Amino acid sequence: MTEETDSKAEEAVRGDDRQGPVGGERLAAARRAQQITVLEIAKELHLDEPKVRALERNDFDVLGAAVFAKGHLRKYAQLVAVDEADVMLDYYQLNRSAGMPQVVSTRPKVRREVSFGPWIAVFSVIVIAGAIYWWFFSGAEATERPATGEITSLPQESAVGASIENDAPDEPNIIRRLELQTAPLVAEIGEPGNEAGDAPIAAGLRMTLSYVGDCWTEITDANGRRLFFDLGTSGRRVVLSGEAPFNVLFGNADNVSIQINGLPFTIPVADRSGLTARLTISGS
Repeated sequence: MTEETDSKAEEAVRGDDRQGPVGGERLAAARRAQQITVLEIAKELHLDEPKVRALERNDFDVLGAAVFAKGHLRKYAQLVAVDEADVMLDYYQLNRSAGMPQVVSTRPKVRREVSFGPWIAVFSVIVIAGAIYWWFFSGAEATERPATGEITSLPQESAVGASIENDAPDEPNIIRRLELQTAPLVAEIGEPGNEAGDAPIAAGLRMTLSYVGDCWTEITDANGRRLFFDLGTSGRRVVLSGEAPFNVLFGNADNVSIQINGLPFTIPVADRSGLTARLTISGS
């Protein structure tokens, strides 16, 4: 490119001097400060020069889907040593209809609400068991106590004791039966519903992605749960699991290899459009 052409492009992306460069303008300013040509950036991004110029003008529609613009902005920011977070914030301010990105972070701890109902039931069972135990023993003492106050002979006391012992129900067995009846309540304490991805998935699908270059990737499972929304970079390896089928979008399918349940998977030619691939993987 000639200096005159480059100068015109600089004027096109300069923006409002009062606010400073934003988005692609910020990247263009960093590129010029480092004396990097548009052609060099185009080669690194695998784009032609007009699209790089459009990116620097914040004309993102030229690049197609928003996912491609975001991926190229991130890569461009790395090439010219500009903070990716600042560039992406500029992008979402310029394209408010795109919505702010979902922050990928460590799963927050789930606040478990303890229900006191099962504990009350267990406590009630213990109280009832204690009352039954006390009732039988207090009844035995009342039976052994002579109504007239006379001291009965030892053989009569033994007979009464034996009769009471034989007629009384087996208290430990009663308590044990009550415990068994309430066992499901105790087992349910502290077992909230499973969050997505916490428990093994019946009919699940396991996908392994290995990247050899940059490739923006979007993957959701059959429940619409986002499994992976990020830019894959060279040397990165990602393992995902969820309920089949998976809906998959690759920005540059040549830079990623796939394994499904441990077996190599080849993207069908019919699911490709240039470097982009959009497909559904059922694992069958």
